[in-house]
Amino acid sequence: MTDFPRLAAGDTAPDFTLTDQTGRAVSLASLRGQKVVVYFYPAAMTPGCTTQACDFRDNLGSLASAGYQVLGVSKDTQAKLVTFAETEHLTFPLLSDEDLAVHRAYGAWGEKNLYGKIVTGVLRSTFVLDEAGVVTLALYNVKATGHVASLRKKLGL
Repeated sequence: MTDFPRLAAGDTAPDFTLTDQTGRAVSLASLRGQKVVVYFYPAAMTPGCTTQACDFRDNLGSLASAGYQVLGVSKDTQAKLVTFAETEHLTFPLLSDEDLAVHRAYGAWGEKNLYGKIVTGVLRSTFVLDEAGVVTLALYNVKATGHVASLRKKLGL
């Protein structure tokens, strides 16, 4: 079995420090006191991931006004994240987790059904953390299209 333990509401979110598309180290611990949305996506510049990232970008204002910081996490290199951010005008941190340590810590890496075939890969997942770093929502295997609207509804925005 290649699945890693999944997080649930009430769990303390695993801390991490990853590099964003600008080369800046982003630490989850440094965001204590803020609500945070951490979302994991399979690959920058693919159709579904672009749709999802642009959806977060387009809803960033309403999320920020409700006190949420958005962080996107993928296994992409920093160089690819630079291109993705520039191409799609993404203004929130895109974090590189090439060794998949953070994906595994959040249970966002494991077996999934891809077009009828079982493969191991990134599980498109979103986590909402409160100001103390506690998970309030843990959403696994979300759909790229319509996800942010569904998330906003769950958050009452």
